[in-house]
Amino acid sequence: MDFSGIITGVETTLTPMNLLFVLLGVLAGMVIGVIPGLGPTATIALLLPLTYSLEPATAVILLAGIYYGSMYGGTITSVLLRLPGEAASVVTTFDGYQMARQGRAGPALGIAAIGSFVGGLVAVVGLVLLAPVLASFALKFGPPEFAVVALLGIVLAAYLASRRFAAALLMAFCGLLLATVGQDSIEGSARFTFDSLELLNGLDFVAVAMGLFGLGELLYTLERSRQPAGTVARVGHVLPSRAELRQSRGPIARGSLIGFVLGLVPGGGGMVASLASYATEKRRSKNPERFGRGAIEGVAGPETANNAGSQSSFIPLLTLGLPPNPVLALILGALLIQGVTPGPQLMNEHPDIFWGVIASMVVGNVILLVLNLPLVRVFIRILDVRVAILVALAVVVTMLGVFSINNSIFDLWVVLVFGVLGYAMRKLGFEPGPLVLAFVLGVLLEPAIRQTLLISGGDVTVFVTRPISGTMLAFAVVFIGVMAARSLRARRTRHVTDRQPEKATQ
Repeated sequence: MDFSGIITGVETTLTPMNLLFVLLGVLAGMVIGVIPGLGPTATIALLLPLTYSLEPATAVILLAGIYYGSMYGGTITSVLLRLPGEAASVVTTFDGYQMARQGRAGPALGIAAIGSFVGGLVAVVGLVLLAPVLASFALKFGPPEFAVVALLGIVLAAYLASRRFAAALLMAFCGLLLATVGQDSIEGSARFTFDSLELLNGLDFVAVAMGLFGLGELLYTLERSRQPAGTVARVGHVLPSRAELRQSRGPIARGSLIGFVLGLVPGGGGMVASLASYATEKRRSKNPERFGRGAIEGVAGPETANNAGSQSSFIPLLTLGLPPNPVLALILGALLIQGVTPGPQLMNEHPDIFWGVIASMVVGNVILLVLNLPLVRVFIRILDVRVAILVALAVVVTMLGVFSINNSIFDLWVVLVFGVLGYAMRKLGFEPGPLVLAFVLGVLLEPAIRQTLLISGGDVTVFVTRPISGTMLAFAVVFIGVMAARSLRARRTRHVTDRQPEKATQ
């Protein structure tokens, strides 16, 4: 274990500036999590311009705090209003809202805070133990391995992000295509610029991300804000009873492990982990009929897994440069903008970033626990602010932030175009996550492929003959085959279902 690196991380986190940004990050995450519809992806996309003026370690500490802070913020509206503040909190509505209707909203929020704290600490311990091992293994990677890792990440993100696998792959292909816009880094030729000088440097990642996730999500949220929110349940005492704590011990322990493991999987993270934890607890229960009717285990396990998964997902990002989900793709983009490339060398070249982020998670989880229990009622008051006002302010901040980066009117048009595109994608059921992941990974994928072909003299079999790249490429092919078969089976099922009413009418 690299104790000198851990000490460096602790020193980095405990500076007054970084402690301030840990606090700001988790506070902003909680506030955004409380506002239904926004979530961490849109928030981080909106705040990307702020990272330009910060040190790389400080920027990642801020964005990481927003990410795992929003995981708990979304719990508040899930329990009180049955409105998940972000996607990973959907599972909490199953039993959390029923507990609130029974007058047990306080214990539901309290056990969620405790579970999130424990899950976060378990994930941090796993980060410290596993990340150095994975980084050492990744040092054996060459251009072929990095190319296949990026490709596998795109395929797995499409595999886990959407039931419509073909649509997700189409979005990923569009992201790769957008990544090629601009000047060829090797030959210097212009590609897809249409004689535009602005496009010669390629599409700005911040403008694309803020358009798709920021402006597009804001427009979608504004449309849904016309729907009535409902009545906020009363919150009594927040601390769970001893009996409730005993019931929650097993779910919290299992949720920590499930969340940590699934957080490592591309496309996984909080949503997949919380679903898996809920299914596990219901299957293990002697009285599964309690679930969906106010079982505290249905809150404790998923909330623990949610936070553990969101923090363990930093392992593949920091050690392989592979973002497991759209939020981590945005954080990867923020690092690339700062001139820092995550990967196996990050631990040696930038120990302040690598270990600083890990140490900040410990501080952030403590802050979340301290703030959550006594200040739940304060965060509830945010629900009184009209969403339209918050959205209007966010749009103004978005446009000012994008313009301040390059002082470019063209970037504002990019935000508007991708904002409308992001809104249309949400309306039509297309997920922007695979597109942004492919756009970010495409910047790494193309150079790795071309370097490999230059080294091998144009021999493409090098991707198959090398053990590591060949194994990962086989996984990618298997996933594509499985999803293709599943899509065909689902299409046949729908076809048979559609024909049955026709026969019945005849």
